[in-house]
Amino acid sequence: MIIGTAGHIDHGKTALVRALTGVDGDRLKEEKARGITIDLGFAYLPLPDGPTLGFVDVPGHERFVHTMVAGAGGIDYALLVVAADDGVMPQTREHLAIIDLLGIRHGLVALTKADLALPERLAEVTAEIRAALAGTSLDGADILPVSALSGAGIAGLRARLEMEARTQAAAKSTADTGAFRLAIDRAFTLTGVGVVVTGTVLSGRVRVGDTVTVSPSGLEARVRSLHAQNMVAEEGRAGDRCALNLAGPDIVKDALHRGDMVLAPALHAPTDRVDASLRLLPREAGAKPLPQWFPVRLHHAAAEVGARVVLLSEDTLAGGEATQVQLVLERPIAAAVGDRYVIRDVSAQHTLGGGRFIDLRPPPRRRRTAERVAQRIALALPDAKAALGALLAIPPHTVDLTAFVRDHALPGDAAEALAAELDLVVLEQGEARTALSAEQWAAFLAHLSETLAAYHAENPDLQGMGREKLRLAVQPRLPAAVFAVAVQRAVAQGLVALDGSFIRLSGHTVRLAPADEAAWAEMAPLLGGEVRFRPPRVRDIATETGREETEVRRILKLAGRMGWADQVAHDHFFLRDTVREMVAIAVDVAAQAPGGTFVVAPFRDRMDNGRKVAIQILDFFDRHGVTLRRGDLRRINPHRLDLFGPPVVL
Repeated sequence: MIIGTAGHIDHGKTALVRALTGVDGDRLKEEKARGITIDLGFAYLPLPDGPTLGFVDVPGHERFVHTMVAGAGGIDYALLVVAADDGVMPQTREHLAIIDLLGIRHGLVALTKADLALPERLAEVTAEIRAALAGTSLDGADILPVSALSGAGIAGLRARLEMEARTQAAAKSTADTGAFRLAIDRAFTLTGVGVVVTGTVLSGRVRVGDTVTVSPSGLEARVRSLHAQNMVAEEGRAGDRCALNLAGPDIVKDALHRGDMVLAPALHAPTDRVDASLRLLPREAGAKPLPQWFPVRLHHAAAEVGARVVLLSEDTLAGGEATQVQLVLERPIAAAVGDRYVIRDVSAQHTLGGGRFIDLRPPPRRRRTAERVAQRIALALPDAKAALGALLAIPPHTVDLTAFVRDHALPGDAAEALAAELDLVVLEQGEARTALSAEQWAAFLAHLSETLAAYHAENPDLQGMGREKLRLAVQPRLPAAVFAVAVQRAVAQGLVALDGSFIRLSGHTVRLAPADEAAWAEMAPLLGGEVRFRPPRVRDIATETGREETEVRRILKLAGRMGWADQVAHDHFFLRDTVREMVAIAVDVAAQAPGGTFVVAPFRDRMDNGRKVAIQILDFFDRHGVTLRRGDLRRINPHRLDLFGPPVVL
């Protein structure tokens, strides 16, 4: 169990930790010279046949509240220290507010210097403390009078902390199933060891030999060795204070900073924009409400970063009120959905409020639409399974399952477990996995069929509907890459078929109107026979059949859609069988040419149709990838020889 001290300067936090553990948390020369805590101090108390108590001693001076927040981010139990002579002081209240904002619900109050106060004074201060605790996460917490100097009450306090530690250890043994994250609060080098980082494991487990990533920098490292609760160990678990000896090509002390996160590689996805809940602390009378785009210092775990607050439902926010906000950060941080944070003013004089992260990938625009409001309500649900189910029930009805699991810091097998528990349909595109509910997948297939059926009814002469046009017409509307995977699954189910760049119902056959079929039957012979390599132009066919040129062109294009003819040039249509024959001739010409490359002349001579028409044909082949051109030379692309049907053998 990690215990964090809190309280006003000179109320005896460090002395109390020393009395409990025998360890002086003040390790800096300046701290010992000035007699005040400046940076975080650490001490440990192993319990007989049980867990180890870890203490994080924080500074109490108002100038070092930012350091206190860094230390409080990973604690399990708050030890609020109030001196009997001073009573509740400004930093007592501010530290208590921070404990409340961080959601730390286990703790007690140590009433220090109790040996210097009369019973009446102790009763007075106790009442003052109870009033301060009212309405906070420590409301009703026990208040234990102690004296670090005389030792009075220390044994009782130690016994109480031991009992709490054993209770929490039993609960933690099965509670945490998240992926590994450790918030760095110190980085240093040890002779003969190398680079070491310390911090509290926020979730998951880490073992010697594991590969980890330092975020947000993205540096890769290997855990060479580790200490958990100040003892050599093979494994560190959620709630442990750990020291990790990291090794890697870019791992040096100067590359690691307080506020960085060591985590499982799959979790590395830093963000500089977060949607969050926010509760402002009550403010002094006459204080102005918080406006839009207000600058703050954001504290998350051990990190501190500048940010701007975008209010998502109001234009201003008064003290004591709560809302949802978007936090726009000056630089990326490593975080997880559900993490707690605190904001302070840019002068670092006042704690303003705090809350929980809701969404690590929010849109920068259209923040207040009804669809986005519904998404935030779903994302705010504390249970990941409930949040995912709620998200899939509202537009756009799809969730990137890989990103959802990552941003919630869930283990790698969580995606499969969630998909099974919620009966999801998962569409995979590389490493990305998009999930839909079974109901929405059925609705998608039904709407896909209905849309194609209506299109076929209106356009019986067309082989199908263009992919993008169909994607935009079907609900739920899927991203292009996901739609492609969904269509492939529909093809596998026999619902639809692919016809080049078109999609059709599997049972659809293209048919022309009787008049158009009759017109094609009249024109087709004109394109075949001995003139098949130099067919008449559109205007010549119009003259020959007595039809308008526009009508002839329409019929020929319909034939092209049916796969009966191909438009090689603007005024030249060739029968499909003729095109296949010309492909075979080009292959034969290339086979007889040195190096398999040929110019126009030998192809023209085989076709006997003139240089202009021969060039039009070869340009047509170039456009479709049948031939590959470089300068005046062409060669055959063997992968495209069946583009117009089975190759012809000459």
